Amino acid sequence: MTEDKNLYDVVIIGGGPAGLSAGLYLARARYRTLILEKDDFGGQITITADVVNYPGVASTDGHKLTETMRQQAQNFGAEFMTAEATGVDVDGDIKVVHTSRGDLRTFGILIATGASPRKIGFAGEQEYAGRGVAYCATCDGEFFTGREVLVVGGGFAAAEESVFLTKYASKVTLLVREEDFTCDAAVADEARKNDKIEIHYSTELQSVSAGSGGLVEATLLDRTTGETRVWKPADRGTFGVFVFAGYVPQTGLVKGVVDLDDHGYVITHGYLETSVPGIYAAGDLRVKNLRQVITATSDGAVAAVELERYASDMSAKTGLVPPRPENSPYEKSEKEAAESAAASGTSPAPVTQAGEQAPAKTSGFFGPDIRKQLDVVFGRMAAKLILKLELDDSPVSQELHTFIDELVGLSDGLLTTRVDTAPGSQDFDPAGDLPDARPNVRICRVGADGEAEETGLAFHGVPSGHEFNSFVLALYNAAGPGQQVDQATSDRIDAISDPVDIMMLVSLTCTMCPTTVLSAQRVASQNGKVRAEAYDLSHFPTLKDQYQVMSVPCIVIRKGDQETVEFGKKSVPEVLDLIGA
Repeated sequence: MTEDKNLYDVVIIGGGPAGLSAGLYLARARYRTLILEKDDFGGQITITADVVNYPGVASTDGHKLTETMRQQAQNFGAEFMTAEATGVDVDGDIKVVHTSRGDLRTFGILIATGASPRKIGFAGEQEYAGRGVAYCATCDGEFFTGREVLVVGGGFAAAEESVFLTKYASKVTLLVREEDFTCDAAVADEARKNDKIEIHYSTELQSVSAGSGGLVEATLLDRTTGETRVWKPADRGTFGVFVFAGYVPQTGLVKGVVDLDDHGYVITHGYLETSVPGIYAAGDLRVKNLRQVITATSDGAVAAVELERYASDMSAKTGLVPPRPENSPYEKSEKEAAESAAASGTSPAPVTQAGEQAPAKTSGFFGPDIRKQLDVVFGRMAAKLILKLELDDSPVSQELHTFIDELVGLSDGLLTTRVDTAPGSQDFDPAGDLPDARPNVRICRVGADGEAEETGLAFHGVPSGHEFNSFVLALYNAAGPGQQVDQATSDRIDAISDPVDIMMLVSLTCTMCPTTVLSAQRVASQNGKVRAEAYDLSHFPTLKDQYQVMSVPCIVIRKGDQETVEFGKKSVPEVLDLIGA
């Protein structure tokens, strides 16, 4: 057997529950495994606020659940790459996955790209997306506090998210297209018995229209009688629409490669193999009767065991062996525990399923797991940075100051601070600078004279919650070497010759915002003509009102005398498209 360092046993395309579970199983069995994800690891479940039906976990949220899965897979030795899969070559014993960061050679491939929310096509849906029409209750529910909302759908998501939205909305009107819900009765009953939810069956949303400040009326169709009527909230104010009408399988990558059904879902056989040997599919993109996180993780485990067999057979056939995972955190933890026990004559300390010793309780912003992640980032930074704090006399300023001080204290001298305290302004003049909204932290490089040189990267508010990772990666991108992008994308960034300001309006509860913030700031870190500043809307309501933001992320791009407003998660290439680069 010959070891091939440029070969994987399995490449998993998709970092949701199916992909993470498969990665966990494969890596634990000591197969070299790469999990490829173009956006945030975790998949669609990360936008779910309450997960109460995952066995063994009484209650959690989607982000926490999948972050635990990711950590488990990593602890067993799975490798991760943030990049977009652009194609696959599946002929022969060694297959190739083409990505935005180069080609990956592998014996087996698991397709686990999931599905994305379906748009239903009512009049005004596209026009008012982000300004009253939304698809994520966790991200956007808070924007409708005290207002009425319409929810469209009759499945699991519509029933569950309707209940969640009652935390914010004064009333929820649920429009079910069929004669009854299409989900389990227990889930539907939670919506039925909620006093703040009114349900209309056999009803479709045909259109919405807006007035000053948001949506003001909707046209509903009674599918039984064929009659239409105009609906308005009781207070005759503005309202929101949340669409939960199922998902569209993300199978474009393998269209024409493996067999799909008439709806675009992958057809799998007994143990999740597709029509092509060595290509397996798991999760919401395949034909199945239930799409829930538990069935996705089950798919991942089943496919992983079959891929173990397939990779082993291909290794025996070709005589090639990918390098095996070694010195994984799991193995190190078990070895250290055993050595400690042998030295002390006591039993090893209890370990979690992922092999981590039970963490000690810590105080402050950063627990032991986050500190480990920070150590990795700080260990790779090529230069020191200065964090310039622009504060005022608000409690949020004190929180930001404490947050940054603790972060700097963990950086082993790589980070220092400069503090400026003065009143700030939220006013945004399209012909002037981005608003000097305080408090904020600006990421600066250290100039030749030791002074702070701004990079154009800033966060207004406290970069905690879902924005913590994007802020830390902004430090890495500013200090270098930074996250890799493919050569074509890098050339597009370098080619930007005119000044561009990007203002990102975000919420710390939004799981889609960090991708957009990170993408814009990755561009700004490489090209000094670009500024990319994020604003936590919970602290800067003036900006929310100015742009009538009812969905996050909201991206405001100013280039010369032109201003563009966009909504939704954006990758680096998509940000460049918006810039016109």
